[in-house]
Amino acid sequence: MAFVHGSKAQFSIEDSVPTSRNISAFITGVDFEPTVDQADTTVMGLSSKTYITGLKDGRFSIEGKYDPTVDGYLYGILGGFLAARNFIYDPQGTTTGTPHYIGAAHLVSYKVTTPVADVGTFSASFQVTGNVTRSTNA
Repeated sequence: MAFVHGSKAQFSIEDSVPTSRNISAFITGVDFEPTVDQADTTVMGLSSKTYITGLKDGRFSIEGKYDPTVDGYLYGILGGFLAARNFIYDPQGTTTGTPHYIGAAHLVSYKVTTPVADVGTFSASFQVTGNVTRSTNA
């Protein structure tokens, strides 16, 4: 098993142009959560619940150090009128054989925090739309 430090991760998102922007140099964390719906199939007479697998879904969030250029990329794609934006997430970097996720998502929330005694930060949450493809870096 090959462990890799989280600092090796890479993340890119399309801006409003659309141009893919690698914003990894400004990100301090990515939280990627693919999920699958579970439909309850429990009927009378059973003593335990039963389920069937439903549709795939997913959300992810990023956080990082505030930068006005990155702010322009993210704020420019916030809202329901723009198409979903493609993303690329490489949780162990881009070394050959490491996981590589690609998909599309809508930016659903964006927060900027500028404390008086610290560095400004941002956080953003995305809703995945459609399939996320997992492969390995070549």
